[in-house]
Amino acid sequence: MSRLFGTDGVRGIANAELSCELAMKIGAAGAYVLTSDVHNPRILVGQDTRKSGDMLACALSAGICSIGGDVINVGVIPTPAMAYLARLYSADAAVMISASHNTMEYNGIKWFDGSGYKLSDELEDRIEAIIKSNEPMEKPTGSEVGNCLAAPRAVEKYKEFLKSSATESFEGMTVVLDCANGSASGIAADVFKELGAKVISWADEPDGCNINDLCGSTHPDSLQELMTERMADAGFAFDGDADRVIAADEMGNIVDGDRIIGICAKEMKAEGRLKDNMLVVTVLSNLGLKLRMKELGINVVETAVGDRYIIERMRQKGYTLGGEQSGHIIFYDKNTTGDGMLSAIQVMNILAKTKKRFSVLADEVPILPQVMVNVILKPEDKAAALEDADMKAAIADVEKRLEGEGRVLVRASGTEPLIRIMLEGKSEEQINPLAISIARILERKYGGRIK
Repeated sequence: MSRLFGTDGVRGIANAELSCELAMKIGAAGAYVLTSDVHNPRILVGQDTRKSGDMLACALSAGICSIGGDVINVGVIPTPAMAYLARLYSADAAVMISASHNTMEYNGIKWFDGSGYKLSDELEDRIEAIIKSNEPMEKPTGSEVGNCLAAPRAVEKYKEFLKSSATESFEGMTVVLDCANGSASGIAADVFKELGAKVISWADEPDGCNINDLCGSTHPDSLQELMTERMADAGFAFDGDADRVIAADEMGNIVDGDRIIGICAKEMKAEGRLKDNMLVVTVLSNLGLKLRMKELGINVVETAVGDRYIIERMRQKGYTLGGEQSGHIIFYDKNTTGDGMLSAIQVMNILAKTKKRFSVLADEVPILPQVMVNVILKPEDKAAALEDADMKAAIADVEKRLEGEGRVLVRASGTEPLIRIMLEGKSEEQINPLAISIARILERKYGGRIK
């Protein structure tokens, strides 16, 4: 059995790779690991809008209750709400059932501890070891079996939290919201309207099957079209579980996570809210962002790809801002994980305060052209592909051609059977064929397929 936990929990095709049996085992093992001598755990369970969510929530909850843990079911809700609510309800842990930006046939299980942080590698390894070894776990009977309780006010509590992060009124501003037919669908429009904005909401009618379907942060072209049609001040596209956001300016130009981070870092530094003038990003963050931050006197520290690694670094030093190009942005003084709606509100705060157009703010963070080529490989071939001598030689040759005005980064995805090949350079015309030339090696030698 391959490793269950990736960089963002357990993920797979629901009712196949991620079966009810496995979900029940994950629930039982997780509750067992979190059980102390003092009390059995209280665990929040939430989900996004996928059809398989109910099925997996029931199985996971059954596993938790079988160990004596109590389940507090918060229903359909964004992932970042789980981190917030774990603290609010003094829970021992929270579990989100979601496959984030993936298509509807996938689902996933993400754990947070009682402080709203993703479980440590050590705890995940312990849960995984119990599942793989079929380690016997004491199962209570009678009155010691766990309960399932509902938390009908959970969504409202999260909406109140989001609104509390607004420092400006959004009166007179128009915002477009693409909810990806996901967890933001029943929340986002209400929050922004109550903050004063005129809201144009799209992809906010989930049917269990249309989550991330040509909408949301991975398909921002619809957001761009709406921006040009409706003359809005800003647009925001969330992913299925609303922990990331991609924006569009008033002219319909995409403003990715790197630019959003840069805009917020500049403002937070000016306000004295950027701890140690430090910004935490990943190795995939654009070189243009890093150069601009240096010009502004903002230090940049890099981590491995994945918001959990950004948060670990922020937690160690108390840094207040970090994030990824993909739109996971962490405002550590407000929440312990990426939060798409929270991030959108921070951008709106800056727009309302500065009275600048979104395009002007975005242009202040120049971005170098960047391309990403994904190659689908068998999971068992990923490690060998990364160490392949021919591919390493090709990378060295490409870096030489870029002459110090670009870079190459090749890495394995932590959530999908992919090798990701990223290049930055002077122009897409220059770097596109170079990226493809590296991908062709994986096609030829490992039967890879360019996605």
